[in-house]
Amino acid sequence: MNEKKLNTFSYIGKYWVLVIGSVLFMVAEVSVDLYQPRMMRLIVDFGVLGLDNNGTPDIDLVLRVGLRMILIVFVGGFCGVMCGVLTNLCGQNFGNDIRKDCFRRIMHFSFAQTDKFSSGSLITRITNDVTLPQNMIQQLMRGFVRCMMFLFAGSYALVSMDADYRIVILVAMPLILLNILLVLRKANPLFDALQKALDKINTLVQENIAGARVVKAFNQEEHETQRFEAQNREYMDIQRRVLILLSMMRPTMNIILNCAVVAVIKIGAISVQNGSAAPGVVMAAVTYLTQILNGMLMLAMLFQNITRGVTSSRRLNEILVTESDIKDGAENFEVLPSERGRVKFRNVSFSYPSSRGMVLHDINLDVKPGETLAIIGETGCGKTSLVNLIPRFYDVSGGSVEVGGHDVRDYKLNELRERVAVVLQKSELFSSTIRENIAMGNPSADFSEIEEAARSAQADEFISRCKNGYDTKVSEAGMSLSGGQRQRIAISRALLRNADILILDDATSALDFKTEAAVQEALRTRYRDVTKIIVAVRIMSVKNADRIAVIEDGTITACDTHEKLLSTSTAYAKIYESQIKDTAP
Repeated sequence: MNEKKLNTFSYIGKYWVLVIGSVLFMVAEVSVDLYQPRMMRLIVDFGVLGLDNNGTPDIDLVLRVGLRMILIVFVGGFCGVMCGVLTNLCGQNFGNDIRKDCFRRIMHFSFAQTDKFSSGSLITRITNDVTLPQNMIQQLMRGFVRCMMFLFAGSYALVSMDADYRIVILVAMPLILLNILLVLRKANPLFDALQKALDKINTLVQENIAGARVVKAFNQEEHETQRFEAQNREYMDIQRRVLILLSMMRPTMNIILNCAVVAVIKIGAISVQNGSAAPGVVMAAVTYLTQILNGMLMLAMLFQNITRGVTSSRRLNEILVTESDIKDGAENFEVLPSERGRVKFRNVSFSYPSSRGMVLHDINLDVKPGETLAIIGETGCGKTSLVNLIPRFYDVSGGSVEVGGHDVRDYKLNELRERVAVVLQKSELFSSTIRENIAMGNPSADFSEIEEAARSAQADEFISRCKNGYDTKVSEAGMSLSGGQRQRIAISRALLRNADILILDDATSALDFKTEAAVQEALRTRYRDVTKIIVAVRIMSVKNADRIAVIEDGTITACDTHEKLLSTSTAYAKIYESQIKDTAP
């Protein structure tokens, strides 16, 4: 992780025209608000009371000034609307930019980094945590200007009418600021805890939606509901503590506000009795004081939004400054025709970032171009970990992996992964059409190529039976299809890529033997030049491979043909006996 920080101004700077326009419109709106008490003073003192005309009311003055007030209010309203429009445009663009940058960075995270953050936390950060800084920016653009103008311009206008009013301001403002600081100091740690509790809720919801079939199959609805209620209760408890703290702030500020208004009225009444001030001046003073202290109330809410926005910005910063563990290489290699599809493991060792022990060690293996290599072994022996090193889903802890005669760490990631097609253990499909899911392997492929890949994967027949054929919509995670159908679509996608190396990681486990045999035959005949690495647990899935590598405890103990391994590898013979001989009639 580098030392850069999320620079809010770098995101907001490109919208400086909107920012300046919003500020100018807000200045105009507040100026109108500040000018109105003076016009009201004219109406009361000279229009209604007629203080400059021996107590005779001046109706013409009332009408003239009243009409002017109405026109100015319309101008202020227009400025307020325009300020809101520009502020929202700026805030939405700001949030959109950060959300896109976060998603782009997440897409380049390694598997280990995604696991570290957790999917629920990433969802919270890219949604709720983006919204809070966005609201903070919008509040700053509108509220800060408004608060500061009411505070300074309003105070100046108030004191200019009677210097004694400054005592009220000097007493009230420190009390209000102290109240704000004390409350936010206690609330600040809770804002971070609140977002983390929301992370857990999102993770729990995502797990239960994705695993809904398992929950129902084992009658765990009530148990999962209780888990959610417990997690939601934790979130609610933190939220309640935050709201209680914030609810204490406003009543306290209202008390200070009302006391200040009473003080201004008292000072004004004394001035009126002494003949040093007119009633209109007192009314204007009360209005100015109300504007000032309401500005302070707004400032309190602004500080709250800033605190929450800064907390979320810090969480977003963790994403934006996290560089992928898998560093891009510097080269796009011209691979020799004789080396296309060759994979070499040289003294490879590997351990997961969260694990202390080695998952793989002393792996030496040379997979020749066009060869079909199978990898077999007991569950947890390191089969998937081994093939994950080829497209650099993880990097080796020691040794090197070569593709086409070059270390995979020297390739640009895009170039490396163009040479490798992978069908993972879990067939991941997306909520789009079958055609679009297959075309992900090669977006530029035409429909005939898509059909050819589907036929090779034995998927064309069932796709053609669907109501809309290849344009049939797939539900989220492909749950509208069976496991075998999902696997065949995933294989189609990999075949369409036309890569040098094809990795099938237990990719036919949901297929019946007849369908699996048809897929393997298509691979042998139509894709004979492609290097095929097949990870499987079934002997029937690997027995026809050119070579079979047997992994025990993270290392390759044997690598040969099926027939030879039966006589030379005890581990392979045991697997064969357990799967074949024990089930023989």
